[in-house]
Amino acid sequence: MTTEATGVAGATDAFPLTWLYVPGDRPEVVAKALVAGADVVVVDLEDAIAPDRKEYARAATADLLSEPSSLPVPVHVRVNALDSPESAADLRTLTTLPALSGLRLPKVTAPSQVVRTADRAPHIPLYALLESALAVEHAYAIATAHPALHGISLGEADLRADLGVRDDAGLDWPRSRVVLAARAADLAPPPQSVHTDVRDLTGLAASCAHGRALGFLGRAAIHPRQLPVIETAYLPTPEDIESAESVLKAAATHPGAQALPDGRFIDAAVVAAAHRTLALARRR
Repeated sequence: MTTEATGVAGATDAFPLTWLYVPGDRPEVVAKALVAGADVVVVDLEDAIAPDRKEYARAATADLLSEPSSLPVPVHVRVNALDSPESAADLRTLTTLPALSGLRLPKVTAPSQVVRTADRAPHIPLYALLESALAVEHAYAIATAHPALHGISLGEADLRADLGVRDDAGLDWPRSRVVLAARAADLAPPPQSVHTDVRDLTGLAASCAHGRALGFLGRAAIHPRQLPVIETAYLPTPEDIESAESVLKAAATHPGAQALPDGRFIDAAVVAAAHRTLALARRR
C-alpha cells in the first residue's frame, strides 16, 4: 500500500484521517490551521482564492514553505487547474520549496496530466482530484499514471454539478468507483470530499459513517470544528479492535487461509486489513 509521504517530522502516522483546507491568501488562518489538530493542512491556491489574490496567495505560501523545521504537520498545496497559466506559475514557485509535502491537482481528467506534472515537479508526491464524469471514467488510468501519484479522491461539488445529481445517493457509484480504482492501483483508500455545512456536525458524522462503509479512509475538512467528528467516525471501535486482534492471533497460530470458530473466513487481505485497523487504533 502506498502511504502518506510527509517530509515533516512528527506526522501523526502513515494513515492520515483529516485533511484541513485553508485559503492561501490568509496567512493568519493558515497559521491557526497548522495547530488545529489536522493530520495534513492543504493550502488552497485554487477555488478559495479570487483572481486578483492569486499572486499574493502564491507568494505567501512560498514564504510558509521555505523553512521545513517550522511546520508541525505536513503541508500540501492545491494548485490551480493544470491547464491554466496560474498552475504553471504555481509549479514554478512551489517545486523547489523544502517544506512542501505534496501537491493536490484539481480537475484531473487524464493520466497525461499527472505525467506532465510529475515531470515538472520531480520527487514531490502528487494527489489527483477527480471532479467530472470523464475523470471518474478514467479513475484507474489516472491512479496508475505515474509512481509519483500517491492518491486520488473526489471533488464532489464540481462532480455533482457535472452529473446534475440532486440526491446525495446519486454520488455513491462514483464514490465506489474511486475507492475501487485506488485500491486496484495499490494506493491508500481515498479520503472523502468535504462536508460543506460546517455547522452540521450531526450530518457530517452520518456522512462519514456512510463513507467509511463505502471504503473511504478519512475526510477533507474546511473548518477545525469538523476535525474531531471525522477522526471519531474513522477510528476503529472497540469491537473493530477486538476483531482485528483475533484475526492476527489466528493468523500467527495458523498461517494461511482459514475459518475462525465464529465462522469468519480470513486470508492475506483480511490480515492486512486487521493490521491497518490496529495501526489506526494506536492514534487514540
